[in-house]
Amino acid sequence: MCDTGAVEISDLIEVDLGPRARGYFTTRGLRARPVSVSEGGAQDRGAESGDETAYGGWNLALHVGDDPQRVHGHRRQLEGLLGLERGRHLAWMNQIHSAVVATARVDEVPEADALVLDSRTAGAPAGCCVLVADCVPVLLASRDGALTAAVHAGRRGMLDGVVPATIEFLQRGGVEPADLWAAVGPSICGSCYEVPEDMLALSAQREPACASRTSWGTPGLDVAAGVLAQLERAGVGHISAGQWCTYEDPRFFSYRRDGVTGRLAGIGVPR
Repeated sequence: MCDTGAVEISDLIEVDLGPRARGYFTTRGLRARPVSVSEGGAQDRGAESGDETAYGGWNLALHVGDDPQRVHGHRRQLEGLLGLERGRHLAWMNQIHSAVVATARVDEVPEADALVLDSRTAGAPAGCCVLVADCVPVLLASRDGALTAAVHAGRRGMLDGVVPATIEFLQRGGVEPADLWAAVGPSICGSCYEVPEDMLALSAQREPACASRTSWGTPGLDVAAGVLAQLERAGVGHISAGQWCTYEDPRFFSYRRDGVTGRLAGIGVPR
């Protein structure tokens, strides 16, 4: 079942991860306070948002050239905004455009493109995170919230099968796909992601659902459509996907649009 519903609170987008987990995607305007939304949908983030810089707003990535102290401050404030207990922290990963799945552990930052958190493990992190600025962030959770996952599905990762690999990892942990909730977050849409004709042809051979054309008529890829097709083929029982495009929507970081820029996060947190 696929649903497009999502509730925006403050500058966090809250998505449905089932009865025992919380899921969120950040925007570049994230602040630990409410913001107003005008009739036209524009958010008033205030003068502090810092949109005049390459990392303006709420960059959560350490690898893009931003001040590490600033980024660590953002991560701490994110944990506070999520209401995490003192001393409990989120788990992150060094993403490498692969199909590698790793277990989320405290004080470990593995090279991987999917993190799986088992809340039944003593001392487990409070949540797991993925960073993107056009690639597709995917959050997964089991019905009982025991297992959550954060997945980075760029073009290469999607084609190499990072999403099915994560679902198989969760199955080995005792979760059937029908009992999984999945939320697909903000990414560049198929109408904006232009690629060479040969890349489109090769990609469509491996995942037909990702074939697209841009709004100006050139070859394109819809990575999110490929991800959704893989979730559906795997038999995931509950799928939600918003209609956000990071390239078109200034609330989000976009590497294709801006080049040097920050990263938004997807966060899965067991209840």
